[in-house]
Amino acid sequence: MSYAETQTETYSVVDVEIVIRRVTADLVMIANSTGGWTEEFARKVGHDVELLAKKGYLKWIDVTLLSAGVEQKATRFEVNTAAGNLSMSRPGGVLWPRVSHPDLRVVLGHTDDYTPLAAATLSDRLEVSWGATSADTSHYSLNAGTGRDYASNAFGVQRKDFTK
Repeated sequence: MSYAETQTETYSVVDVEIVIRRVTADLVMIANSTGGWTEEFARKVGHDVELLAKKGYLKWIDVTLLSAGVEQKATRFEVNTAAGNLSMSRPGGVLWPRVSHPDLRVVLGHTDDYTPLAAATLSDRLEVSWGATSADTSHYSLNAGTGRDYASNAFGVQRKDFTK
């Protein structure tokens, strides 16, 4: 006798909202501690991230603090749609430093489902003017550290921090 079991993990729009609220809280904390963005701009980024995540278009978010073009700190948020084994952490952690001439860069990675047609359909609902970039988000000059996990049912985001 044999037995086979298939388990599918599911999540809802509410799960995405719960997780992205944590990510947005991190974005606001990063903006406030560095002075690189206004809180209003951080919330606009959070809005767009949530919209893209709800549609299944978001793959990752990369935020980098630069001073005079040199990386100081970075965080990468990776979307995980099979996050049943992740736990929910509180947003925050170590405050980001204040540096001279702070420049916060945000780069979004999208899934293959984010076609030019999908982009055109969503363009009037996005609050930030996004465009293509060739920015290096490998953070080769920084050290990878621990991060946090944010999850609700099968939707999650794994945060990885990079520091000098």
